[in-house]
Amino acid sequence: MEAPALFAQEATQWERRSLEAVWHPCTQMQRHLPAGDPNALPLLPVARAAGPWLYGFDGRAYYDAISSWWTTLFGHRHPPIIAAIKEQLDTLDHVLLAGCTHAAAVELAERLRALTGGQLGHAFFASDGASATEIALKMAAHYARNRGFPCKTGFVCFAGGYHGETIGALGVTDVPLFRQAYEPLLRPATILPCPDARLGPPALERAVCALRSHLQAHAEEVAAVIVEPMVQCAGGMIMHSPEFLRCVRRLCDEYGVLLIFDEIAVGCGRTGRLFAHEHAGVHPDLLCLSKGITGGTLPLAVVLTTDEVFEAFLDERIERGFLHSHSYTGNPLACRAACATLALLEEPGIPERLEALGAAFERALAPIAAQHGAAHLRRCGTLVAFDLPKAAEDFPRRAAVAALEHGLLLRPLGRTVYVMPPYETRPEEVDFACEAIVRTLADVL
Repeated sequence: MEAPALFAQEATQWERRSLEAVWHPCTQMQRHLPAGDPNALPLLPVARAAGPWLYGFDGRAYYDAISSWWTTLFGHRHPPIIAAIKEQLDTLDHVLLAGCTHAAAVELAERLRALTGGQLGHAFFASDGASATEIALKMAAHYARNRGFPCKTGFVCFAGGYHGETIGALGVTDVPLFRQAYEPLLRPATILPCPDARLGPPALERAVCALRSHLQAHAEEVAAVIVEPMVQCAGGMIMHSPEFLRCVRRLCDEYGVLLIFDEIAVGCGRTGRLFAHEHAGVHPDLLCLSKGITGGTLPLAVVLTTDEVFEAFLDERIERGFLHSHSYTGNPLACRAACATLALLEEPGIPERLEALGAAFERALAPIAAQHGAAHLRRCGTLVAFDLPKAAEDFPRRAAVAALEHGLLLRPLGRTVYVMPPYETRPEEVDFACEAIVRTLADVL
């Protein structure tokens, strides 16, 4: 049997075995079955990865236009990050962070404190973004209780927002597809209008007025407001102005409510700044980070808090402490990967490189969007998106399949096409990715 046939056979057997044994996330498994059916949604068996590319068992390359669910920051197996993990593995793989500590966790927390100008000086570690949201929500309510306000247990979020799929996180998420099946299990939050920039300045005014009105009437019941700064990603790459964040900060201060910034997807340079809230010149009371924090190598989440929040938990009584834990909290390998990632993000010229990358994709996608009658081409840092209002309901599935045929990993959000590229993408790779999008849209529209 010739080599290409052998490679194809190996890819097929991994797809078949996966469908028999693995329950894939965020997936209607029926669409993958049966393997080999031309009408099924194929799995992509990935043998290896390097830079912005994934490689199948047949050696075929696929440009990772979505950074593997927004995690792979610089590129796959980025050498400085991999070297840091290997070095850490030679000394300490894991130790519990309850009653113990280690250099990687301390150095990461110190680095994050410095990068937030000392405003967020305490790091609580977890394993994924939804866990970070859960921690932030619990912290906010417990903080209020410790301060003598046990009735402050409510939360405010915004339409189209997404904060994770665990029970608490779903309660402050407004994406019906994820919420509907679990609605009876959720503790509902107050969902206010979002300041979608596609709707112009009136949307900002409506959102701010709605928040002001709600806090005027219910501040004594609200523990925190949670928002994704600059871009609500999973809701369809909904972008808003920095002024919205400044207004929310002022209102939270005025009414004595904590402010949570969920930068799980938009932190670590995605918006062109290290932290998305830097665009507005304000700080939250709690900051959630995950996804790109380890450069896409290992699971890690961090919740950063102000001194005021941290100090509210200091007491002789153990029940006033924050008794939340994960077995792999502060894993040394993940923390060391995060330290290496942050060191890369602090290198000279990084903001300019990120701006150039985003601008290159925006320029290349503008004529594509225009050709297909797209609306609202928009960009925030390296994140570029446009909407296809007339696309069919099954557009995301068909586009994902067609993109693979053209060497591209792409997952549209409904009728929104977006790219969130690895930072180490060369100009010729921008051209390749955008040409693949041209061919993909030609196939499915």
